[in-house]
Amino acid sequence: MPTKPMRVLLIEDDRMIAEGVRTALRQEGYAVDWLADGRDADTSLRATRFDCILLDLGLPRMDGLQVLRALRGRGDDTPVLILTARDAVPERVAGLDAGADDYLIKPFDLDELSARLRSLLRRGAGRAEPVIEHRGIRMDPATREVRLQDRPVRLSAREFAVLEALLRRPGTVLSRAQLEEHLYGWGEEVESNAVEVYIHGLRRKLGSDSIRTLRGVGYSVPT
Repeated sequence: MPTKPMRVLLIEDDRMIAEGVRTALRQEGYAVDWLADGRDADTSLRATRFDCILLDLGLPRMDGLQVLRALRGRGDDTPVLILTARDAVPERVAGLDAGADDYLIKPFDLDELSARLRSLLRRGAGRAEPVIEHRGIRMDPATREVRLQDRPVRLSAREFAVLEALLRRPGTVLSRAQLEEHLYGWGEEVESNAVEVYIHGLRRKLGSDSIRTLRGVGYSVPT
């Protein structure tokens, strides 16, 4: 799994659709960045690594298929979910042949989009199973449920996001900056001590030894 987990790039020129998708995914704890222009998206993808791309095909200045072919041509294997109103079989085949991992026809249900996104992220992490279990903690990204020794634990959306980032890479230290990139999209105000607050909340709910601090470096869950 990349060191900036659960960061999604939404490439969509319909503002209403984009706002709806971005709001829904942020409520689930994803950091979502949005671009409405194919050429801007191509430029961004050359400079920034994302964990998943939600890609419309009918984009201004550079078509979505061109963006996808350029991405794959650079050897970038970031999971791509195409979101489009182009529902003809030849167009779906063209998108998949160009390197898309999945295809969702507009209009779509946001719950289905979320489920497909989770599936792509699991595949990208090399995990087929949806549930994460580690040292007595059981996390289900589909239901947003967390249990400790089979006891339910209530987490805020961002506490859940921080814990998921850490549980996906046990023993790996993630810096505060990496966790902030996981929590916040472009243009969102980052509170100076937000990560520390979420870590404190997780330790209070899961146990003081559930997350380790490597002073001056970052945080990890014990292996």
